[in-house]
Amino acid sequence: MPSGKTTATYRDPHRPVDERVEDLLSRMTLEEKAGQLFHSMLSMNADGTFATDGPFVHAPTPELIEGRALTHFNLIGQYGVRETAQWVNRVQELAASTRLGIPVTLSTDPRHAFTDNPGASFNSGAFSAWPEPLGLAAIGDPALVERFGDTVRREYLAVGFRVALHPQIDLATEPRWSRQSGTFGSSAELTSELVRAYVRGLQGMRLGPDSVAAMVKHFPGGGPQKDGEDPHFAHGKEQIYPGGMREYHLQPFKAAVEAGCSQVMPYYGQPIGTDWEEVGFGFNRDVLTGLLRERLGFDGIVCTDWGLLTDAPVLGELFPARAWGAEHLTVAERAAKALDAGSDQFGGEQCPEVIVELVRSGRVTEERVDESVRRLLREKFTLGLFENPYVDPDQAEETVGADEFTALGEAAQRRSLTVLTNHGLLPQEGRPNLYVRGISEQAAAAYGNVVPDPVDADLAVLRLRTPHEERPGLFESFFHSGSLAFPEDELKEILRLLDAVPTLVCVNLERPAVLPEIAAKAAALVADFGASDTALLDVAFGRARAQGRLPFELPRSMAAVQASRPDVPDDTEDPVFPYGHGLNL
Repeated sequence: MPSGKTTATYRDPHRPVDERVEDLLSRMTLEEKAGQLFHSMLSMNADGTFATDGPFVHAPTPELIEGRALTHFNLIGQYGVRETAQWVNRVQELAASTRLGIPVTLSTDPRHAFTDNPGASFNSGAFSAWPEPLGLAAIGDPALVERFGDTVRREYLAVGFRVALHPQIDLATEPRWSRQSGTFGSSAELTSELVRAYVRGLQGMRLGPDSVAAMVKHFPGGGPQKDGEDPHFAHGKEQIYPGGMREYHLQPFKAAVEAGCSQVMPYYGQPIGTDWEEVGFGFNRDVLTGLLRERLGFDGIVCTDWGLLTDAPVLGELFPARAWGAEHLTVAERAAKALDAGSDQFGGEQCPEVIVELVRSGRVTEERVDESVRRLLREKFTLGLFENPYVDPDQAEETVGADEFTALGEAAQRRSLTVLTNHGLLPQEGRPNLYVRGISEQAAAAYGNVVPDPVDADLAVLRLRTPHEERPGLFESFFHSGSLAFPEDELKEILRLLDAVPTLVCVNLERPAVLPEIAAKAAALVADFGASDTALLDVAFGRARAQGRLPFELPRSMAAVQASRPDVPDDTEDPVFPYGHGLNL
């Protein structure tokens, strides 16, 4: 017999994944199993060291990994590429030093577009900059979306992200809802087609060591929120289906499951007036077991949205748990209900002691915990994390934001621009006198002579954002909700400019703006879904082609929005521009 230490089965890459999972599971204590059920948040210092304080630091990193046995985290914030790679390696070194050496699975919210909302996504920073998913929908090209997903995969792999907390495949059917920029618009058919391409780009034909696991969200389809409010907040918790379109919202998730998505995130929303229990989807057995597991046949990981169990500080504010319909339950009772419903993992939480006590009290069986741990360990093995958890900082710097990826993103920005009206203004020629507002004068100077007064201009270029109502609290201020109409004083100022000089108006449509007066008076009106000033000016001066088509309709009035049904796509009366509108330029 050869001498020396026998390699544990779970350490042997030549053994089948299921054998490795069972061997590791048999070696784990209850506390170590409980740690797997939490997908918490980490931040880092700018120099790549562990953060010890900050708005998202609820416990030191060593305490979470060594003390609480957590091995799933999402990184909050934007940092240098080399420093991020170095931090990832430090995290993995710490995990490797624990009793079983279970590697960490790191995830991230979207990082490739223009939105910057710490509760949903980050702007691209060092990563290649692409239009928002709405802009990809405006282009409507599955091959491009697959290329985008592949680009995300390659840039994420370079810095050690192995789970994408996206794509977001809710349908934009309630015009006021704040999360629409992360969707593919109002069409279930187009969204279904694009999510298949997105999952292929992230995961390949099957999940493996070169994949980034896709966590599609928010099952069974966020979007039909009462009054368009968001269920991050108690006043937006109600999800309703007055138009009877529940199955319509489910279509993209059927496509995602068929495409092999590895993970699914249920939404916060509390369904009202359906045959489902009136509790948030993370606690909802009708939805997670009856619909997702049994009807759709999904056997991947179900990770709840963030913060369903405990009250916690967010950006300095105490933020209540999003336990809609289960507010009266204790933290332990909420956890038990979510596990009973079919959840495998708790997003944004870090209290494994609650699971340990539930098992020891007999409320939850260890076999039920094992069921979820198996899924979570299987993904780690399949992703190759036990063999290769580390990244190369030099390679990371070469890959993230590489010329190839940057060029693809810039081309997509231009294609996604959507020309809504053009009264002979575009494309421009020569070097006109330009008056600009909401746009970089330095960028504009490459196309014309920038003048300080519109009376001296041949052409004005005005960039606007979709209006929203200011909300109290720092965190809620990032979720743009409420009225889509321009305030009267702002509208008057805009119309004065349009009367004074032929004006190209570009509106960033993070939601469907109400702009009939602007549409009537602008010499040209363009919608953007995340595009640089240079991208817009390239289109305006004929150096690039805009190919976008509206991924949702633009309502005529707020009265029309209020009268529409939130679960029905493109349901406002007499819209200014219908779904799919766009001019060739």
